[in-house]
Amino acid sequence: MRALVQRVSEAAVRVDGKVLGQIGPGLMILVCAMAGDSEAQADKLARRIARMRIFQDDAGKMNRALLDTGGAALVISQFTLAADTTRGNRPGFSAAAPPDQGERLYDRFAEALRGEGIEVATGRFGADMKVSLINDGPVTIWIEA
Repeated sequence: MRALVQRVSEAAVRVDGKVLGQIGPGLMILVCAMAGDSEAQADKLARRIARMRIFQDDAGKMNRALLDTGGAALVISQFTLAADTTRGNRPGFSAAAPPDQGERLYDRFAEALRGEGIEVATGRFGADMKVSLINDGPVTIWIEA
């Protein structure tokens, strides 16, 4: 699985003009299941992100994890993280998991984060979503499991 993690002051996702999920300080996580990924990889990715020390401590060093801050996570499915841009001008997405597997692993990832003690808001798998955020830092990190 792949994720693009952004430390945010706030973030929200809308579908058809309605807010589906929003958070205050925490992480906005774009997540993509790749073909052949497993539930174990979704669990591992959630554990790694929950413990990733990218929040500032009192000395201004990135020494605190989401678990330490009490922040929340907004989890958005994003199959385009599987983009292959090595040939031509149109990205290919054949490395992404099929939709049924992708949705199952997306849900598993969100539940695994909840199991770590993180408050989680989500978008809607496969929907045309409008995501807004205020990136804090900015801090943006690519992670794979």
